[in-house]
Amino acid sequence: MCGIFGVVFRPGAGIAPDFARSVVERLYKFSETRGKEAAGLAIHDGRSIQLLKEARAASVFIQTEHYRKVFEGALEHWSGANGAAKSALALIGHSRLVTNGFQSTADNNQPVWANGVVGIHNGIIVNDAELWRRHPEFQRKSEVDTEVLVNLLRGYFDATKNAAEATRRAFEEIRGAASIAVFMDDLESLLLATNTGSLFRLTNRANSFLAFASERFILQKLATSADFERHFGKVSISQVRAGTGVLVALGDLGQSEFHAIGPANGQAQLAGVAKPAPKKLQIVDHTRRARNLRRCKQCILPETYPFMDFDEKGVCRYCRNWRKIQPKGADALRKFVEPYRSKDGSPDVIVAFSGGRDSSYGLHYVKTVLGMNPVAFTYDWGFVTDLARRNQARVCGKLGVEHILRSADITTKRRYVRRNVEAWLKKPELGMVTLFTAGDKEFYSHARQLRNETGIKLVIFSTGNMIEDTPYKTGLCGIREGDHGMTLTGLPLKNEMHLLWYYAWNYLKNPRYLNESFFDTLNAYYQTFVVKDDFLYLFHYLPWREEEIVGTIRREYDWEVATDTTSTWRIGDGTAAFYNYIYDTIAGFTEDEVMLSNMIREGHLTRDQALAKSEEYRAPRMPSIREYAQLAGFNCEEALAVINAAPKLY
Repeated sequence: MCGIFGVVFRPGAGIAPDFARSVVERLYKFSETRGKEAAGLAIHDGRSIQLLKEARAASVFIQTEHYRKVFEGALEHWSGANGAAKSALALIGHSRLVTNGFQSTADNNQPVWANGVVGIHNGIIVNDAELWRRHPEFQRKSEVDTEVLVNLLRGYFDATKNAAEATRRAFEEIRGAASIAVFMDDLESLLLATNTGSLFRLTNRANSFLAFASERFILQKLATSADFERHFGKVSISQVRAGTGVLVALGDLGQSEFHAIGPANGQAQLAGVAKPAPKKLQIVDHTRRARNLRRCKQCILPETYPFMDFDEKGVCRYCRNWRKIQPKGADALRKFVEPYRSKDGSPDVIVAFSGGRDSSYGLHYVKTVLGMNPVAFTYDWGFVTDLARRNQARVCGKLGVEHILRSADITTKRRYVRRNVEAWLKKPELGMVTLFTAGDKEFYSHARQLRNETGIKLVIFSTGNMIEDTPYKTGLCGIREGDHGMTLTGLPLKNEMHLLWYYAWNYLKNPRYLNESFFDTLNAYYQTFVVKDDFLYLFHYLPWREEEIVGTIRREYDWEVATDTTSTWRIGDGTAAFYNYIYDTIAGFTEDEVMLSNMIREGHLTRDQALAKSEEYRAPRMPSIREYAQLAGFNCEEALAVINAAPKLY
C-alpha cells in the first residue's frame, strides 16, 4: 500500500527552516519503502494550499527544482522576515504504490483535490465505481479511487458544517481500506482518519510539532534521526485507532478525537465544527503548469510553440500568416487521373492505405466517386496497430479491393526504434523525437517499387492536407515555418540542409544515436527529402472535412474507433500516443492542438469548441503507450519517468 505522512509546525515554534525542511525530506525517504511509483505533497501555509505531484520516486522528487521552489516559498512565508512564524506550516505527503490508474497521468497521483478538499489516501476503495454512479453530482477527473472519497467529504461537510460528521458519513459509504489526511479550504484543521488503524501520530511535549505516517516504524526512525530530539525534545507515538479520526487545529495543534465509524460521539460534534465564516484558501496546483500557458486569442496554440509571438491583440504569428487552403478541386482531380484510367477494368491506381481515417476515405473516394480500380498498398513496419488492420479489412472487404502488403523485418525495425528511444531518453531533445518514426518512411520506396512491379503508374496518397500539417516538428529543429508544398518532400533545399545539420549535431552530442539504426534513419532522410516526389495527394484537390470523412467511413464501413481517446486521428499509428505524451509533457501542446488550430482558421470550429476538444484529446493514451513500449521492447515506466523529469518549455 502507499505511504502517507505529514507534519504540522506550530506558529512561533522557533524551528529553523533548514531543519524543518530536513524533517520533511526524512519522512519522504522513510515512507518511500511503501511505494516508489509517484510522489506528491500539499502545503498549507495559512495563505493558500499548494499542490505538487510527479510520477517519480520520493527520493528523486524532493531533489527537483520544482519541489524546492514550492517548498522554499512556503518555508519563507512561515518563518517570516524576523524568523517568527505568523501561521502554522502544515504539509501532507504521499509516496505511491500504484493500484488504481496509471501513475504517469498526473490526475491519478496524490494529493487529490476536488471542490476545495485536498486529500491523501492509503488503501483501496473497492466500491468506487458504484459510488460514482450513486453520486452523479460529482465530476470525475481521474481513475484513482481517492477522488470519490474527497468528493464525499466535501458534499457531507457542506451539508453538516461538521468535519467529523462528514468523515463518518463518507466512511459509512465506502467499502475497503482507507487511511486519510485532508485539508479543506474552509477548515482551519488537519483531518486524519482511518478504518484500518494504518495511521500513527507523533507529538512532542511542547506541543510545537506533530507528524503522522502510515507505520509506527517510520515515526520511530524519524524520532531517532540526527538532531531530532535536540530540536523537539521527548516525543510520544500513538496509533490512530481503526474507526477513529483526529482533528488537529492548525493554530495551536490542539487535537480532538472522534468516531469515524458508528454513532457520533459528543466530542466529535464540538471538535468537527468549522470556525464561523472562515476565509477560503486558494488552492494552487503546480502540477498543471502546461494548462496555464498563454494562448493565441484566435487559435489555441500556446506560447511554447516554436518561434511563437503574439501581436498587440494577442493573435499569434501562425494566424497572422495563415493563407486559406485552396484545393484544386474535384474537376481538376478528374482531369488529372483520366489518362491513367483503365479501359478494361484492370487495376489503374495504387492507393496508399494505412487504415487511418484519411486513407480509408481516400480509398473509398477513389473507388466509389472517381470510379477507378484501385489496389490498396500498406507498408507494415512493425507499428501498424491491430485496430488499423481491422479497419483495412473492413474497407477492402466491402469495396472488393485487392490489398498488397509489404512487411519490414519487424523484429529488426522494432529493435531500431528501441535503440533510438533509449538514446533519446539519455538526452531528451524534442526535435529528435521524429527519429522514432524514421523507420516508416520506407513506404515511399515501396510505393515506387510497387509501381514498377505492377506497371500502374499512378500512386495516390491521402496525406498532405494542410489541416493536419504539423510544421512544429521541423520547427523544433530550428526551421521556421514556410511553404513546403504541404508535404515533407516539398521542404526547400536550405531547410533540408538545416535539418541535416541539426541531426548531425545531435548525433555528435549524443553518440548513442550512432547505433545499428543509423543507416535505416539515413535511408529515411534520403527517401523523404532527396528522391523526387511524383505522387498525387488527394487532399491537394479535395477540401478536408473531418465530419464528412469520419461520418462516411463510420457509416459505410463500420470503421472502428479507439477506446482510449475520442480523437480519430493517428489511432492506427502505434507511435502517436507516445510522442504526443512527450510533446504535451515537455512542450505543453500536442499535434491535435495544431490540427484544431488549423480547423479554427479554416472556419471548421470555433475557438471554444477547439479548446473543449483539446482537453478531450490530450488525455494520455496509457494503454496505447504501454502497448507501444512492449512492442518496441523498452521499459515504459522508466521512459515515462524520464519524460516527466525532463526540462520543460514552460
